[in-house]
Amino acid sequence: MIEKRTIDYSHDGDALEGILVFDPEAGPRPTVIVVHTFVGRGPNEEKVAARLAELGYNAFAADLYGKGVLGSTRDECAALMQPFLDDRARLQDRLLTMLDTVRALPEVDAARIVAIGYCFGGLCVLDLARTDAELAGVASFHGLFGAPGNREGTRVAAKVVAYHGWDDPMVPPAAVTALGAELSAAGADWQIHAYGGVMHGFTNPKAAAPENGVLYDAAADRRSWANLLLFLEECFA
Repeated sequence: MIEKRTIDYSHDGDALEGILVFDPEAGPRPTVIVVHTFVGRGPNEEKVAARLAELGYNAFAADLYGKGVLGSTRDECAALMQPFLDDRARLQDRLLTMLDTVRALPEVDAARIVAIGYCFGGLCVLDLARTDAELAGVASFHGLFGAPGNREGTRVAAKVVAYHGWDDPMVPPAAVTALGAELSAAGADWQIHAYGGVMHGFTNPKAAAPENGVLYDAAADRRSWANLLLFLEECFA
């Protein structure tokens, strides 16, 4: 039977609360960390975590903003995210604290952890890989690709996959090429899957603002999820 448990942790004076979704009778299992969008950790991340748990993994819906902190408008969400975009070193340190918290849980096989993230969370998991953190892989869904500026020369040991809408105005083609070059220079095992005619936020059925370059795409959602499952099998082999 699948259960949920809240996990309290802290970083830089902020109280954080993640949710572990797991089978208490399974023993230590491969674990997928799910990192939230610029809204904060909410129902969408918990649904993804539950979906992964039904497939036989542990899943941890992470919190980067603070216990109970969620944005309710676009401006509020942007204001929550921006301090981390302005201080990527602080973001990376928070991500490493998150990873250490998950690794220490008795239900977790510490040698088999993958982090996935959506939008802002996609940037976060790429930054986690950029720290040369000890994890099997990271997967970014319509994430931001911009390099943090503080990790030049650091290797990337984790496998990396990015699922990207080619018509995402937040990540133009030049940014895609730059990420590939950056990951190659870091010695990474990397993939970028680009979906033609697809915008930002393509996995979210509620995304419906094409004027802002944000739009759900059922085909890209289905294809990226199917490939994620193959990626997890590879990482956890």
